[in-house]
Amino acid sequence: MAHHHTVRKRSRPRRPRQGATLLLVGTLLLGAAACGGDQDSGEGDGTPKVTIGLVTKTETNPFFVTMRKAAADAAKKNGAELIALAGKFDGDNEGQVAAVESLIARDVQGILITPSNTTGVLGAIAEARRQGILVIALDSATDPEDAVDATYATDNVKAGRLQGAYVRAVLADRAPQLLMLDGTEGSSVSQERHDGFLDGFGIEDDSPAIRGRANTNGDRNLAQTAMENLLQRTTDVNSVYTINEPVADGASAAIAARGLTRQVTIGTIDGGCAGVRAVKAGKYAATVMQFPVRMADRGVAAVVEFAESGRKPSGFTDTGTELITDQPVRGLASHDTAWGLQRCWG
Repeated sequence: MAHHHTVRKRSRPRRPRQGATLLLVGTLLLGAAACGGDQDSGEGDGTPKVTIGLVTKTETNPFFVTMRKAAADAAKKNGAELIALAGKFDGDNEGQVAAVESLIARDVQGILITPSNTTGVLGAIAEARRQGILVIALDSATDPEDAVDATYATDNVKAGRLQGAYVRAVLADRAPQLLMLDGTEGSSVSQERHDGFLDGFGIEDDSPAIRGRANTNGDRNLAQTAMENLLQRTTDVNSVYTINEPVADGASAAIAARGLTRQVTIGTIDGGCAGVRAVKAGKYAATVMQFPVRMADRGVAAVVEFAESGRKPSGFTDTGTELITDQPVRGLASHDTAWGLQRCWG
């Protein structure tokens, strides 16, 4: 569904960047330099390029590296300019706010953002929209969802549910003894995947089957440390939930160091090429593939369309999920790793 309005050039004072913004200066400049050239150069006819801002949670997670590259490629294909910024870590809400403020000051036509916190960046988003900038959430929804113009993302509840249903099916008749490695507190993605997993796994959040849990900020090293700490309390474990593949990789390393690989089924979400290869190698049993390139492509196309015609996208668009495993279970549609390696990202 589209809404129409007349696109007007904005005139607003440039505000000094201060506070948290100063902490991100290096990141902001690097992101802009990596993806763009002269913002004011057009196609040779004097028409300024459409300028698009991308704000990801981090610059290092392979998912966001892939998204950034896809957005840069899509912008180039559409004759647009991309300015790619990021927080310093997953959960760096202050850094994302600073990035949005910087993009407002740079007169972008649209901002694509993967919010680290569902509510923490709403003030900056509201200001961007007040000044006529199209704002689209990628990967992670805001709360409320209509705080942005549109969202292109994985249905994270569904992704979690697929992981949970698969891991529980692999356990068969064994009583579940589960460890859970979540993402970032306050993140919609973290909560939705967690809730979806429990639904698919068939237990409540207060179930005694959950032997331990930890937040990891989606980071491999933090996940490995968290899993090591959890295994010091108990090795009576047969299943592990992980929010993403970096976390699954850290969990797998800690489990292998304890000699527990054969007794523990690890599930995860992402579908990056490294993750699919890890499934093939038996490091984890399955991954739920998501599609960051689709998110970036659709986001860039929407901003270009808005800049040219004033048409705005709206609502939530599910960009898809697919279960990848070489050990299929009855009742769950899946693809093998050969299929996954032909379609993976990163």
